[in-house]
Amino acid sequence: MKPILNEETPIFLQIADMIKDDLVEGLLSEGEQIPSTTEISSFYNINRATAQKGISLLMDEGIVVKKRGIGVFIAEDARDKLVNTRMQDFSNTYIQNMIKEAKRLNITKQELLRRVEEDYDNH
Repeated sequence: MKPILNEETPIFLQIADMIKDDLVEGLLSEGEQIPSTTEISSFYNINRATAQKGISLLMDEGIVVKKRGIGVFIAEDARDKLVNTRMQDFSNTYIQNMIKEAKRLNITKQELLRRVEEDYDNH
């Protein structure tokens, strides 16, 4: 998880997003235990209820599961579920808008694909 929180986004959302990012990036694995709300609240010097709200959000989304008396763990298939959701969001946010703009500029599909491939290779 990141060492610093920002002021623009609610803290509980940042906690949930950091855990999701760690899962997508392979820093957390399915079946692995996540830090407790006490550990999170101590590390970030935040209220324990705020940390719990972030974890609860992940539970509601099916990303983590609570094992009574043991802790909270990354759910099976959580990474695939999260990656699929993010790919759909990526498409809706970026790709569809890029296609609309390309059509406005009369860029052909082949030219658009060539440009994307070229830029992709250069980064």
